[in-house]
Amino acid sequence: MLVLVAPGQGAQTPGFLTPWLELPGAADRLAGWSDAIGLDLAHYGTKADAEEIRDTAVAQPLLVAAGLLSAAALDASPGVVAGHSVGEITAAALAGVIDDEAALRFVRTRGLGMAEAAAVTETGMAALLGGDPEVTVPHLEKLGLTPANVNGGGQIVAAGTAAQIAALTEDKPEGVRRVVPLKVAGAFHTRHMAPAVEKLRSAAATLKVADPRVTYVSNGDGTTVADGAEVITRLVGQVANPVRWDLCMETFEKLGVTALVELAPGGTLVGLAKRALPGVKTLALKTPDDLDAARALISEHAGA
Repeated sequence: MLVLVAPGQGAQTPGFLTPWLELPGAADRLAGWSDAIGLDLAHYGTKADAEEIRDTAVAQPLLVAAGLLSAAALDASPGVVAGHSVGEITAAALAGVIDDEAALRFVRTRGLGMAEAAAVTETGMAALLGGDPEVTVPHLEKLGLTPANVNGGGQIVAAGTAAQIAALTEDKPEGVRRVVPLKVAGAFHTRHMAPAVEKLRSAAATLKVADPRVTYVSNGDGTTVADGAEVITRLVGQVANPVRWDLCMETFEKLGVTALVELAPGGTLVGLAKRALPGVKTLALKTPDDLDAARALISEHAGA
């Protein structure tokens, strides 16, 4: 069984969209989405520097657009879909819960709302490499931090104020090898993002929603969700609640997933899967050069 997964914010790099726009029809699709949301996605995906695409209001639509473009090029029929953080909007579109343009409109609202919330207080996120979650989580809470992403494979991402992140670098939990600040502009998936929830709730009320056509795994708790309205409710609340990618991977295992393909810009989720799902074949779509290998993997596992 194949699962298609979509990465979250921080996966973007300058120019990463350039080779994807060389595929037939891709530039036209991107231009249409750009017009729909009032953001020049082609510029940001090909010419903008790292600081420009670090902007939450830019990064999030860019990532969803990249995921949808790479999925269209792959033309696969997965048994399961899931996304990490903003990647869950990509997954919702792949599952047919909302259409592609609606996904871009929704993520544009999300990005703008989260950017506004992040501007209220200087906040950030940092990945902790190594350590035991049973030791790490209480230590984070002692420092006032939230375990915003519990990613599995020994990785937890902490989020909070800039002062709290600084304190963490000086006072690592026992067993943690490194604390790595992330290229994001706020404490996502924490109470600091609460103002964005109301904006998304209003946007969600305008969406035309259908039930998922394939198995949809929610990153809030790793459960499968078969009701389209519930998917949207979870997408709204997700911005102020932790991501439990560890539980998603446990669900993949229970569902009998044998292959995992990460949509562009791939790499992060494949790295986690290699540690947590050693028996599962993995492939990251980084450029269109990876499509043939991905198709070969899919032909072997899609009907399994």
